[in-house]
Amino acid sequence: MNEALLRSLTPSVLAILVRRGADFAAAEDAVQDALVEAVRVWPDDPPRDPKGWLVTVAWRRFLDATRADTARRRREDRVEEEPAPGPAPAVDDTLQLYFLCAHPSLTSSSAVALTLRAVGGLTTRQIAEAYLVPEATMAQRISRAKRTVSRVRFDQPGDVATVLRVLYLVFNEGYSGDIDLAAEAIRLTRQLAAAIDHPEVAGLLALMLLHHARRAARTAPDGSLIPLAEQDRGRWDTASIAEGVAILQAALARDRLGEFQAQAAVAALHADAPTAEETDWVQIVEWYDELARLTDSPVVRLNRAVAVGEADGPRAGLAALAALDPALPRHAAVAAYLHERDGDPATAARLYVEAARKAPNAAERDHLTRQAARLNSRRSR
Repeated sequence: MNEALLRSLTPSVLAILVRRGADFAAAEDAVQDALVEAVRVWPDDPPRDPKGWLVTVAWRRFLDATRADTARRRREDRVEEEPAPGPAPAVDDTLQLYFLCAHPSLTSSSAVALTLRAVGGLTTRQIAEAYLVPEATMAQRISRAKRTVSRVRFDQPGDVATVLRVLYLVFNEGYSGDIDLAAEAIRLTRQLAAAIDHPEVAGLLALMLLHHARRAARTAPDGSLIPLAEQDRGRWDTASIAEGVAILQAALARDRLGEFQAQAAVAALHADAPTAEETDWVQIVEWYDELARLTDSPVVRLNRAVAVGEADGPRAGLAALAALDPALPRHAAVAAYLHERDGDPATAARLYVEAARKAPNAAERDHLTRQAARLNSRRSR
């Protein structure tokens, strides 16, 4: 059974059912039933038109469920007709489905969770593990999101800004290593950039390309994280870097700066440095100042504190960090790094342990634990 084929077809099948009148939650249930049936039937009797087969079976499942629900009998007149026989149209509806899942009525976390479930084909348990929440909590979040978008007409989806935010968050989930969706997010952002002439769409695409270019160097063979300063820059994808820089330069030339362009500018400065020591940290601080002005994000100010520590010394970085809430994600990790650079290994080791307990994924937790062990080992000698 080709699971990759089933996953690739799922968004288009779901989009077809929604366009034909099925509400989102019922359509998603029907598509899941069709996928289960495909797993059972296809090994012995593979269809000539897999997508058409899934549409037909899912539509029949939806009709069966609709007829069985007395509250939905009024809809039968408009949903009775089955799809016409013959090959299904070869159209990629994934991006359109992103627009539906990214409706402004949803919070960002709900939109991403719904997108991962409906478009990414991930199980509720996988998504819950990625967010470090109980499976029941994530199931409720996704169910509420489904009910919300079920009241939204398919021709009135979310706006571009929301889609960009969801694509960015989905890319980050893939880039973290917990869920490998980074390449799919890049593919869809390319589609969006081809359809919409907007500098922030270009900025997001550039940002993704520049980050993705470093992916091969981010982990060791055993899966452990390699910090940016220690990465083998010879393993970076120079073609992706060149493309990302070119896209970014064209976007910046339009003088309509947005947060994704500013983030991409930071990534480009890292990519442009032949070595970690040659990184232009002063200019990176300036870009973080722009980002803080655009977003007023505490996460941006946290990253700025790191850049200040590199540009002006660790004590300056700690001073910038002191203005931020210690409960901020990765605050302890940044504090540990700056204290280590400031010559205080005892405080750094303690903070690395604290940061490891709060890490959002196993790879980061293991990395921070090793950092603490490294410093404690030096002190015990």
